[in-house]
Amino acid sequence: MPTPESLLPLPPAAFHILVSLADDDRHGYAIIQDIAARTNDAVTLGPATLYRTIQRLLDQELIEEISERPAPELDDQRRRYYRITTFGRAVARAEAARLAELVRLARASGLIPKKA
Repeated sequence: MPTPESLLPLPPAAFHILVSLADDDRHGYAIIQDIAARTNDAVTLGPATLYRTIQRLLDQELIEEISERPAPELDDQRRRYYRITTFGRAVARAEAARLAELVRLARASGLIPKKA
């Protein structure tokens, strides 16, 4: 299995999906809604990008499809639900650390104001 760092940098859509799944299992449309809400609509994933990226994350074993479902009155049988894997969480953490380091470097060079 590859190391988390070997998969970096992550495409932005992949990172947003992993962040969305970090705190809850979700189906595709719920992932789209969560990403839009977390980013104040700055990031909106279309269905093609979402499902192409989900397939890549499944292939890399960063997420998995799960069989647990909500109560039938709250569910649509066509939905597929996804969960981040332990490896996916490690990759997301590594990407977050990489991005934090980039922000630190930008701040040190004066591109971003220093924190008050």
